[in-house]
Amino acid sequence: MAVTIKDVAKHAGVTIGTVSRAVNGYKDISPATKERVFAAIEELGYTPNIIARGLSSKNGSNMGVIISGLLDSNSKDNLWYMMLQGIYRYTSHHNIEISIYTTDSNQQKRKSYARFCRERNLSGAILSGITTTEPYFEELMKVDIPCVVIDVPVIGQKAGCISIDNIQAAREMVEHLISLGHHRFAIVAGKRDASVTLERLAGTRQGMLAHGLELTDNSILYCDFNEDIAYGKVREYVTEYRKTGALCFICMSDIMAIGTMRALTDCGYRIPEDFSVTGFDDIPLAEFLYPALTTVRQDFNEFGYQAAKLLRKIIRGQVPPQHLYIPHQIINRDSVRPIKER
Repeated sequence: MAVTIKDVAKHAGVTIGTVSRAVNGYKDISPATKERVFAAIEELGYTPNIIARGLSSKNGSNMGVIISGLLDSNSKDNLWYMMLQGIYRYTSHHNIEISIYTTDSNQQKRKSYARFCRERNLSGAILSGITTTEPYFEELMKVDIPCVVIDVPVIGQKAGCISIDNIQAAREMVEHLISLGHHRFAIVAGKRDASVTLERLAGTRQGMLAHGLELTDNSILYCDFNEDIAYGKVREYVTEYRKTGALCFICMSDIMAIGTMRALTDCGYRIPEDFSVTGFDDIPLAEFLYPALTTVRQDFNEFGYQAAKLLRKIIRGQVPPQHLYIPHQIINRDSVRPIKER
């Protein structure tokens, strides 16, 4: 018969609650009592139930990562992998169990975030890929199960978020391009309902307006963060306008920049001699493209690490839910050239 927590308590001469608190790292247990408890655990060969520990503890010993839209993601960018590396870097150091789950809009309609977590005994979760139109988005504002959302500005009762300053990053890219003489832009945008798309558009507009430039609707190509869609829409754009329209394509992801570059070269143009192209993310492929891609660097490993750290603090009541900004950087490579046109 398996050894139970009741057996450990009896062997150590303490209550079941004391055993639970010792196992979960509470600091109100004396060193001598902890020693008796762990000696009993070792002598009896007791293995604490990890899920039960996560449910009973305020230490956040059982967290989940919930990824929405995984089938829509592009395997070339490795963003999920880098984020998960950062999460594991933090959780492994703090002896936290982490489980990975997937969801989509249809699943979210059938089962709420709170129910999803309670059924799996999660003390909290990191959510990635959530859009502002998905069912979870509104729920997270008021849910009582802690969460940290990646790249969506959510501050709720128990909800915090992690991102770069997307508005500032987009504005800095525009300022950089204008300093090189560019002023005719087309924006290869992401999903219409994604908060990062809206924020990066806002930053782009701010940067252009500061220099008396206007961003027109026909200069915005919504491509859903998809390489093939970007390829098709950019090819259609340059076929219609050739070099009378934009001379610089500002892409909201490196993956869409790859599609943009393919479209331009397939139309017989050279980069950056005919058109300049920028990306966003600085995925590993970016520096190995030809030409190497000018982009905005985001540290997705750090995203994951800081998300796990913030989630644990929210679970333990150490900090209120908040929006943490991760530093970004403009990486200047060969896909943009200075021009004298004005």
